[in-house]
Amino acid sequence: MPKRLLLSALAVLLAAPAGLAAGPVRIVAAENFYGDVARQIGGADVAVTSILRNPDQDPHLFEVSPSVARAVATARIVISNGIGYDPWMRSLLAANRAANRAAHRQSLVVADLVGRKPGDNPHIWYDPATMPALARALTRLLVRADPAHAAGYRRRRARFLASLQPLQARIAALRRRLAGTPVTATEPIFGEMFAALGLRVRNAGFQLALMNNTEPGAAEVAAFETDLRMHRVRLLVYNSQATDPIARRMARIARAAHVPVVGATETEPPGESYQGWMLRELEAVAHALPPPAP
Repeated sequence: MPKRLLLSALAVLLAAPAGLAAGPVRIVAAENFYGDVARQIGGADVAVTSILRNPDQDPHLFEVSPSVARAVATARIVISNGIGYDPWMRSLLAANRAANRAAHRQSLVVADLVGRKPGDNPHIWYDPATMPALARALTRLLVRADPAHAAGYRRRRARFLASLQPLQARIAALRRRLAGTPVTATEPIFGEMFAALGLRVRNAGFQLALMNNTEPGAAEVAAFETDLRMHRVRLLVYNSQATDPIARRMARIARAAHVPVVGATETEPPGESYQGWMLRELEAVAHALPPPAP
């Protein structure tokens, strides 16, 4: 992040009033899928702002603006992914800890809720255990911040958890059919869902290199190409939101070799719920890996 933009944003946060206005509980989510869950649980009793919400933009290139700092400064609850995925949020919250305390501002780092540590795969929203953990933790904060609407928060949390059951059932059904199937990816964006489905993932070193914006080694590139051309993998998942030339090249090789290619995004698409988004991506995998013909 350019130093000038960061300093400007921090100045806004430092200048923010310590008290927060009455009315709906203000929530700022670094990523829009967390904001979606906050809306589903908070209903009309919350006002949610999501920072990363455009699936056509690479979230790794995001730069903080004064408007983002202003939104964080006026929030009662701030939700971030953590483990290095959105470090700018940590910088904003650290800018003035005294103001955070005076405003009773609470921070939820989702990675902490599911026991993840630095160096782990940061794409934790693809882990089926993540959103239930967030729903429970967020409800506790909302009840504490706004006890007058506690019953509504708890009721909507129960409704949200129930709405995840079709997603969990679909994962279980696909796991029974696909466990052990060899697959690959250009980045580990879908890695948590691969694990939930029991798929056997190849080319981990290549994926980590692209995620960390470094060049994969020649041996890793060659192994990836061989896996595709020799049909040692049955599926390629690529990051359709943050691609680079080598990832696009692997997708072309896969298509030429008739290996199915499925795109996955790091941002929830407009007009979709988290549940619908996950189910749609699972259906893309199911379509790409159909059961054997009778």
